[in-house]
Amino acid sequence: MLIELAIGDAYGAGFEYAANRIVREQNSGVAYIRHPRHAIEPGCYTDDTQMSLAIAEALVEGDPWTPQALAARFVDAFKRDPREGYASGFHAFLCEVRDGADFLARIRPDSAKSGAAMRAPPIGVLRSLEEVVERAAVQARVTHDTPGGIGSAVAAALSVHYFVHALGAKQDLGRFLSEHVPGPWQEPRKGKVGAEGMDSVHAAVAALIAQDTMSGLLRACIAYTGDVDTVATIALAAGSCCAQIEQDLPISLYEGLENQAYGHDYLRALDRRLMALR
Repeated sequence: MLIELAIGDAYGAGFEYAANRIVREQNSGVAYIRHPRHAIEPGCYTDDTQMSLAIAEALVEGDPWTPQALAARFVDAFKRDPREGYASGFHAFLCEVRDGADFLARIRPDSAKSGAAMRAPPIGVLRSLEEVVERAAVQARVTHDTPGGIGSAVAAALSVHYFVHALGAKQDLGRFLSEHVPGPWQEPRKGKVGAEGMDSVHAAVAALIAQDTMSGLLRACIAYTGDVDTVATIALAAGSCCAQIEQDLPISLYEGLENQAYGHDYLRALDRRLMALR
């Protein structure tokens, strides 16, 4: 799951809020591209994956699921591997804070944007639905203590949980989510994706229901335009666990994914430990 999550993030990074023309002409689904305005190298992931790694590491290491322990993971993940992709204000915040306690003392957790949702998919592997809901909400409140911030994080985690534990048919994902977290999960979705977490997860859910292949899912996420790297991150994490979706992402995306200290090989090894929690 973590490899596909990172592929969605890295591929989507080239198209985040890019012009519609770039999406139409370059959304081939076979190669990473350089964003017209950002300095991120093609094939490199962004904050979506780095924050997901922090959550996955906390899970596999059995950390206490407390705000301070989670904040410490967020700070450590950034400090050991500073990278672009974060919102400018939050990037500066992470550069300044010293540790988890300092993070919590200074953060204003009043955002409804997608930060809590994009890092929630690893939680979905856990066996207990109630634990998935609780842990997704706890980690969301650290930075996004709003109805939209929490609800979108819970829905992103439950989308993975639904497929990992084979709880139903793909077309019933929206109904399942609606039973556990309020949201527009059963409504169609098209058009540009905004910055709010509920919008990103709604777009991901709609794409998951509509697409039957991972390659089609990736292209569909990008075709929305807007905050598409977050949509692709969430959708590909869930789609990689779905038996009804053909796992046909091209080898070029696996081979082109970065392989620095916390790149492809690290993701693969952590993914094995994470999926052992099922």
